[in-house]
Amino acid sequence: MPPKILNSVAWQQAELLMQPAFIRVVDNIRKLLDVSSWTGTYQDVLIWPSGTTDETKAIVTKLLQDLEATTPEQGLEIRKTLSRLPTPHPGYHLCLQRQEQKISIDLWELCYQVCFHNYILGDETVEIDTSLIDEKGDVDWQNLDTKAKELVEQMFARLPE
Repeated sequence: MPPKILNSVAWQQAELLMQPAFIRVVDNIRKLLDVSSWTGTYQDVLIWPSGTTDETKAIVTKLLQDLEATTPEQGLEIRKTLSRLPTPHPGYHLCLQRQEQKISIDLWELCYQVCFHNYILGDETVEIDTSLIDEKGDVDWQNLDTKAKELVEQMFARLPE
């Protein structure tokens, strides 16, 4: 799940950092895949709130499909129903494979680790890593690239032998 950002300044900083962090993470993954025994593909996924049952997922998915081919009146009713149900957010996974081994890595989680101090999956609130922002309020590209590279290298180092 995306982390909760508590104030508007932190929100603006996250907006500044997330896209460049994503680009640097993907670029560093590409570089390591070039010299790795692992192969990788990218996949769009839906991330559901924890505790969402398969039945609820099926209902929401069906309602979202119905919404695409409905009258405006029916669309209002479907949106009203959807507002009371858990809603997934889009995710992007790196699917790694080597022989029979398969591993899926959430790329947004990697980006959160780059952009936030000591980010841990499931943290309710986060703090922006302000070392990634220079004194002018722009992205500090050197620090961003260094941190993204280190985290991607650590991810590859944890892969099974």
